[in-house]
Amino acid sequence: MEKLIITVATTGDFATKDHTPYLPTTPQEIADSIYESWQAGAAIAHIHVRDEDGIPTLDLDKYREVRRLLEEKNCDIIINFTTAGGELKDVTKRFPVVELQPEIASYDAGSFNIGPNVFIHTPAMLEQLAEKMLENNVKPELEVFDVGMIHNALRVAKKGLIKPPYFFQFVLGAQGGIPATPETLMFMRDSIPEDAIWSAIGASKDQLMINTMTILLGGHVRVGMEDAVYFRKGELAKTNAQFVKRIVELAETLGREVATPDEAREILGLKVKKPANS
Repeated sequence: MEKLIITVATTGDFATKDHTPYLPTTPQEIADSIYESWQAGAAIAHIHVRDEDGIPTLDLDKYREVRRLLEEKNCDIIINFTTAGGELKDVTKRFPVVELQPEIASYDAGSFNIGPNVFIHTPAMLEQLAEKMLENNVKPELEVFDVGMIHNALRVAKKGLIKPPYFFQFVLGAQGGIPATPETLMFMRDSIPEDAIWSAIGASKDQLMINTMTILLGGHVRVGMEDAVYFRKGELAKTNAQFVKRIVELAETLGREVATPDEAREILGLKVKKPANS
């Protein structure tokens, strides 16, 4: 099997300090959490930012600050900016985040209910967002909450707006999405092209089960407080790195090597970074 890519999602849009006091929300807290997770073995950082009141935002200065703080630490983790940031309807408001040119950005491949909200992505919006990512040399992380979203993404790809290798992120167990079960994970995996790269998320209590299955099936994993704030039943995770360390240990037990950021770049078809002193 190819080496395992671990993505850490430190913050997200929905968890708050009321859910867990350990949630990183300021740029400094987020950068510190990503750095610790990178040291533990994460290759990708999926980044949401919050405003001063802890509310999800698309404030470009917050994204820039997180990236600057990581660069100061010489952290070579792959930067993956979300294009959600609390904006549920107008895809054009997400374009400036793409123009920051992270290596990867999230691409939610369709409209869907999520909790009490509706996240809107018309077919035209999906093409617009894909075009913007293509223009800025940003790889889409194809976030799919149900099987129909896989086919939405593939239709856009057929128009030449998403380039292979395709990188799918299966989100299982979110409210309004496909349930997190072994059967649905297999179904999603079997619904993408054979040469596509895939990763999976298990929301909340299903995180570890989906992680374990995914490692065994040859996929990649995402962990972090965006997806679950409890490390185990009744025990809040104190850091995002806790989740990463557990996956590294699990992968070792299951005989799967963990990818460095540059190894992940090679797998995903990204440009491998040169050392700063080269």
